Amino acid sequence: MQKGQINVQTENIFPIIKKFLYSDHEIFLRELVSNAVDATQKLKTLSALGKFKEELGDLTIEVILDSKAKTLTIRDKGLGMTAEEVDKYINQIAFSGAEEFVKKFKSKTEAEKNAIIGRFGLGFYSSFMVSDKVEIYSKTYKKGAGTKAVKWECDGSPDYTLDEIEKESRGTDVVLYISDESKEFLSEYKILELLKKYNRFMPVPIKFGTEKTQEKVEGEKDKDGNDVYKEVEKDRIINNSDPIWKKAPADLKDEDYKDFYRELYPMNFDEPLFQIHLNVDFPFNLTGILYFPKLKRNLEVQKDKIQLYSNQVFITDSVEGVVPEFLTLLHGVIDSPDIPLNVSRSYLQSDSNVKKISTHISKKVADKLEELFKNNREDFEKKWDDIKVFIIYGMLSDEKFYDRAKKFSLFKNVDGKYFTFEEYNEHVKIFQTDKDKKVVYLYANNKEEQYSFIQAAKDRGFDILDLDGVLDNHFVNSLEQKLSDVQFKRVDADSIDKLIAKDEVIPSKLDDKQKEELKPIIEKNIDKIKFNVVFEPLSESDQPFLITQTEFMRRMKDMEKLGGSGMMGFGGFPDSYNLIVNANHPLIGSLLEEKDEEKQTETVKQMYDLAMLSQNLLKGKELADFIKRSFTLIK
Repeated sequence: MQKGQINVQTENIFPIIKKFLYSDHEIFLRELVSNAVDATQKLKTLSALGKFKEELGDLTIEVILDSKAKTLTIRDKGLGMTAEEVDKYINQIAFSGAEEFVKKFKSKTEAEKNAIIGRFGLGFYSSFMVSDKVEIYSKTYKKGAGTKAVKWECDGSPDYTLDEIEKESRGTDVVLYISDESKEFLSEYKILELLKKYNRFMPVPIKFGTEKTQEKVEGEKDKDGNDVYKEVEKDRIINNSDPIWKKAPADLKDEDYKDFYRELYPMNFDEPLFQIHLNVDFPFNLTGILYFPKLKRNLEVQKDKIQLYSNQVFITDSVEGVVPEFLTLLHGVIDSPDIPLNVSRSYLQSDSNVKKISTHISKKVADKLEELFKNNREDFEKKWDDIKVFIIYGMLSDEKFYDRAKKFSLFKNVDGKYFTFEEYNEHVKIFQTDKDKKVVYLYANNKEEQYSFIQAAKDRGFDILDLDGVLDNHFVNSLEQKLSDVQFKRVDADSIDKLIAKDEVIPSKLDDKQKEELKPIIEKNIDKIKFNVVFEPLSESDQPFLITQTEFMRRMKDMEKLGGSGMMGFGGFPDSYNLIVNANHPLIGSLLEEKDEEKQTETVKQMYDLAMLSQNLLKGKELADFIKRSFTLIK
């Protein structure tokens, strides 16, 4: 027996490892299974090179839980270790990494500690986060002197023992004696959950217990001619060791990608729109598959669906920093050995390799979208409503992506026709250029509520964009800064004649004196604080009263809603509207001729309430009074 002390210059290293090694103690299982996979893969490599000539046999890694003995064992049939190698790799190299970690860790701020965690893969010593004692039983693949099996044991102090033992099979068993504080890891359900979370795509089969399943009995049928099944117990293999992101895209069919999507998201019943297969080997290694899902209105629920792996070992599903912000709405898998396993978010965001990966992913997505647009524009247009939010989010947050996406980004008008930015400008500039040489893009963000304004604009030969997306308010502001000589105006922001301010003016049937006489009659029957009365010479076919809000004021109100608080100190921007009085409508002229003041009031209120109703502003008592008055007028 060899007894010894691990070379420790730092006091209380094990308590520090227990407390600070990872933000989440469950990572210990990922580390130990990763080590077992590494040992197995290295043996396979030696075999392929002809340096190991025996049969490899079954290389399945086993995770064995014994809740009565309070142990958890990770068993591999890989390289194994000699006594000399245990001393080197466990007592010296692995522990020196742990010690360096602790030295750097103790004097740092929280932000610096997070970055340090990302730079140390402490692997084996993570086992002491959950264990009172750890044993290693190992037999090397090598033959000859000094290759007897060994047992290493440590109780979480610097003291260890190393003995020669008898062990039949090649490989390593790591046995953890789970501490009382960590007894949750003696639950079969918990271990299965962790294995499926961290190891479900590792490249070596991993067995954890057995499971019961139904198996068809060959050659047997029941009395109705149906297949007969029997219950059998078989090894529970928890991982898919050959995921499709490791394969060449040329070898895969569309159905393979859909099947893998279902494997990733068994509770998501919507099929993805399409996918992008990433396969890069220079200047960094990167593989993966990104899916464009069908988005719901709530964008936040869609996030954290991309899983980040390093050599098929799960790292995180919070991929900000690795994937550009706008692409966190995508689903799928990214795998890169250039991303270290033990990472914090701050480390990811500061790593130069990670930044290159992020830039490359953005470029690949833009390439794929442009290819789809060029190859099959009709199909691209059918998908537009579902992918629009990704593209707009990207154009708002990433200048380089904007420069690529403006070639294939589309406008859709209220009639369901699609245009590129360039096409749309050509489409409307002849009819919708104002006297200041600005091309006016009219738009609606609620076709139902703005129906009458849309119809009025269409009657004049104008085109109206349908911008009802969750990001369209931001997008309009951004595009006005980028597109020269273009101005966006919501179709109900002002009367049509003002929206497209032409040089020609429709003459008014009311003179200034008549307007002055009418104004107090109208004002005494409306909310004067909220509404500013403005006379305009519109078409006789337009409504007598129109309620509008200036484009500036409407955008300020929208920004206030998004900000969640008043932008002017207390109550924010007050509700402020224009009540446009159509100076050319026959009903307006007849108000002056009506000598019965009660009828005059009734007519003003009815026209005002109809205008309010068209803007969804009529509520409560005012709505009840309007309905009652309407029935009276019908009688």
